[in-house]
Parts: sequence; C-alpha cells; structure tokens
Amino acid sequence: MKAARPYPRITITPKGERALTGGHPWVYEGEVLELSDPVEDGALVDVVSRKGSWLGCGFYNSASKIRVRVVTRNANDDPSGDAFWARRLRYAWGYRKAVMGETDSRCCRLIFGEADGFPGLTVDRFESVLVAQVLSLGMERLKARLFPLLADMLRQDGQDIRGIYERNDAALREREGMTQSKGWFPLPGETPPERTDVDITENGIVYTVDFENGQKTGFFLDQKYNRLAVAKLARGRTVLDCFTHTGSFALNAAKGGAKRVTAVDVSEFAVQCAVENARRNGLDGVMDCVCANVFDLLPQLAEQPRTYDFIILDPPAFTKSRKTIHNAMTGYKEINYRAMKLLPRGGYLATCSCSHFASEELFVKMLRDAARDAGVQLRQIEARQQCADHPILWGVEETNYLKFFIFQVV
Repeated sequence: MKAARPYPRITITPKGERALTGGHPWVYEGEVLELSDPVEDGALVDVVSRKGSWLGCGFYNSASKIRVRVVTRNANDDPSGDAFWARRLRYAWGYRKAVMGETDSRCCRLIFGEADGFPGLTVDRFESVLVAQVLSLGMERLKARLFPLLADMLRQDGQDIRGIYERNDAALREREGMTQSKGWFPLPGETPPERTDVDITENGIVYTVDFENGQKTGFFLDQKYNRLAVAKLARGRTVLDCFTHTGSFALNAAKGGAKRVTAVDVSEFAVQCAVENARRNGLDGVMDCVCANVFDLLPQLAEQPRTYDFIILDPPAFTKSRKTIHNAMTGYKEINYRAMKLLPRGGYLATCSCSHFASEELFVKMLRDAARDAGVQLRQIEARQQCADHPILWGVEETNYLKFFIFQVV
C-alpha cells in the first residue's frame, strides 16, 4: 500500500476531471469543490475527483482563475525535489537537440510552458543568453532552484551559457498576483553580462536581438522554417512583407533572390531595426523599409498599378481572448481580401495567424470568404505550423496557435 502523499488535496468537479483526464493541465476556479487544508499560493496540491481518485499534482494559486496548474500525473513523482525538475530539463533539451539539430538548437525555444511540463514558463535561447518569462506563481517560487539547474545542465553539455535574463514585464503576471520586472537573474557566483543584446544567425541571416527592449523575449523564433519556405518562392519576385517587425520575412525573401522587397511596419523603431538588419546582411540594395499602417497602405496600393507578385501577411495576434474573436476575424479578412485583390493571377500569398483563439477552422473559413469576395481562387502550396521547438501538446489547445498558409492566386 502506498504511503499517503504529503500535499493538501483539492477536490474538483466532473467537468474539471474530464479536462484533466483528457490531457489538459489546468483546473479553473469554477471547477474547485473543496480544499482539504489551507495551502499557500504557489505551493503544490494533489488534485482528486469527487470519488477520491488521484488525478495529478500541481501548483495552486487562489489569486488566479487557473487555480491549479498540474505538473505531473504520475503518483510516484515528487515535484518538490530538484531531481524531478532536473530530469524534466534534460527531456526538454534532449528534445530540442533531436528536432532542431546542433546548429538550430543554439537559437530556439528551450522551454515552451505546458508543452514541456513547465506551466507558465518560457525560455528562449539566443546563443550564449537565455531569456526567460515567468507567468505562473508556482514557477516564480521555483525559479531560484530551476534556473541554476538549467544553466548547469547546458554547460555540462558543452554549451556556452553566460547568463539568464528575465523578461517578466508582462501584464499576465498581475493576474497571478505577481509584479512586473525585468533584469538579469543572479546565477550563484557569477557576474551577468554588461550588454542586453546579442547577435544570432538564423537561416544564414544575422540579427541583433535586443532581449531587454524587444517584443516578448526579443525575437520570434516560431517562424524560423516558415521564413525558409518563403525564401524558396521569392527568387525573381517583387515582395511586400506586411507587419515586418524587424524584417525577418523580408530578409529571408531578399536572401532567397527576390528582385525587390518592401518591408512595412507601423512601428518606427521596428522599421529602423529592419533597415539596420538589411544593411548588415548586405541586402539593403534590394530591400526598402516603410513605416505605415498596413490597414491604410493596402487600400492605397489598390489605386496604383499592380507592383507586387508575392505578399506576406504576418500580423500580431488580433485577439487574446474569446470575446474579441469576431473583431479579430474581421481584421484578418480585411488584410487578406486586400492582398488577394492586389496580387496578379499567378501571384503568391503567405498568410498566418499567431492567436490560438483564431482556430484553424475559423482561419480557413475566413480565407475562403476573403477569396470569394475578392473573386479569386486559391491554390494551396503549403500549410505549416510553428517550429518544432514550440511543440504542440495534444489535449492542450493553447499550444497549437500558429497557422501558416502559402497560396498561389489562380
């Protein structure tokens, strides 16, 4: 007979039980029936059904709508010990080496939250720097033990890791009862680097990643191989890259042999970064960078002679909740409709959404409607997703967020 587990027990509803047994690791506040003992926020609890069946163990937080984030469904695991987390770190790093290879694992998402069993934790690797974002209280309490384990593991594997920078300036932290901050994590006995940027190479293109001030962790790694797919089609074409950010799709198109590339973003800072990236990669001769609102620019281009035969649409997430899905799909349809109208027959369209709330079903329906209204037919070339270092965990829909399609207009 097994010894009694040391954690307080939280009893949940049948709805919550179905979600957990289906693979989802969250217990919502409305699914909690009772707590056996007082528990400190961020501490571990055992989750049980109304009949007393053990369902898992995870971090509790009374300040969050997600009351429990389950970290294990194995009753023999002890998530309070370093051995458990060291083993999970090795799994995450071993997976990246396997699916990304030696070179691409030098710049990759090393930990992707729930998909790797680290709820609310993101860690991106940019060569010698790890950039972490902690969005759950359980991980916040654990990080003082976890981050040194992570750095030591990588170094023991021959990786040059010089520091861990925290980008905890996300508003989501406040919903977990935490404050916002950013800065170097104090690894024991080490002095952090002086610079808060680092040079990386992706697909043969050099970037400077500003991990202190850039969006999220400083660079969007999830489109790495989608950029290569665009580069393969770009040779000899005139390309319009909308929502370019720091120019990554535009740069890949230019490196792929595009005749001309126009990169557009509403942020002057992002445009200046794209200009500098084009210059340092020797691509400024074929790449123009424009500061403009894409929603305004596309209708303006419709009044001019057709110029572009390849349009890339990589917008930010238009929705971060179910409440705004309708407005988001209207926005997606507007830019895709405009792009389809601008393209000549035989032209190419790369289009995507990075919001998991805009499901693939909704996104495909939107594309069909936009094509119908634009009076064109789409010939699908590729349907892609996020890079494999952002693994999709079946049963956890939040991990399946990026939809990426390449079409020819016929």
